[in-house]
Amino acid sequence: MEPIKVNTKDGFTLAAHRFAPHGKPKAVIVLPTAMGVKQNFYFPFAQFLAQQGFEVLTFDYRGSGASVPARFRRSLRGFKANLFDWVEDYNAAVRTARAWHRNVPLLVIGHSLGGQLPGLLPDNHLIDGIITVAAGSGYWRDNVPQLKRFVWLIWYFVAPVSTTLFGYFPGKKMKIVGDLPKGVIFQWMQWCKNPHYVVDRKGKPIRSGYENLRVPLLSMSFTDDEMMSRRSIDSMHDFYRNAKVERRYIEPSDVQAKRIGHFGFFRPEFQQTLWNQAAGWLEQFAQRHDKHCAQ
Repeated sequence: MEPIKVNTKDGFTLAAHRFAPHGKPKAVIVLPTAMGVKQNFYFPFAQFLAQQGFEVLTFDYRGSGASVPARFRRSLRGFKANLFDWVEDYNAAVRTARAWHRNVPLLVIGHSLGGQLPGLLPDNHLIDGIITVAAGSGYWRDNVPQLKRFVWLIWYFVAPVSTTLFGYFPGKKMKIVGDLPKGVIFQWMQWCKNPHYVVDRKGKPIRSGYENLRVPLLSMSFTDDEMMSRRSIDSMHDFYRNAKVERRYIEPSDVQAKRIGHFGFFRPEFQQTLWNQAAGWLEQFAQRHDKHCAQ
């Protein structure tokens, strides 16, 4: 594991890490984070992938994790960033990883928000394949019933009031998601209140980038996800209308577990089950790519 920097188009420097295998990698993988999750949460999985022969890049979006400038570490008040800035961060990570090796496939493994954003990336034509993990639409009416009972209160009262008061979303204090820049939470709030979810500032759906992706896509979702319902997962993946989508709805009993949930996939206890499933799909993808290039 090597700490590195990723420079964005607008001059922001992101904290990132590179996990390199021994020898030439089978593929390069960008592993973006979910909303409010730090990249170090994904380090065990990234190390596992490197052991399987894949090279991995993890990073924190600006204003989160290790990508918070020193003067904003006590408070994000005044820090300017929105979800489209995070799209640029994600895009910079993809471009950085692509430059490492030009002759191996580039894939994305996106957890939650990380699986929602590829359709917005300006350079998503560089992506050869995608795995989404627990990724679905954030539209609040499509959340699972137990979350839907109170999430409307967050979007229509808690988030706008607390963000206006503090100048950022103080998620750590409330134990909701984590601290987020004002622009990020306000834009995410707009998305989550709209049935189309990913929309522009006028509420118009943004779909063309998703439709341009014509790559293999594996969706791994879990029946006990405490946030994403099957309807939200299906509606999100319907955005990728021209991708070759394989949908796996996994019950905990399928992998001899009592619980997986929204975050469980990345726990090391699933190395022999869920991680091996993902690695097997990546391995088959790499083999098909090699065979195609040899023809």
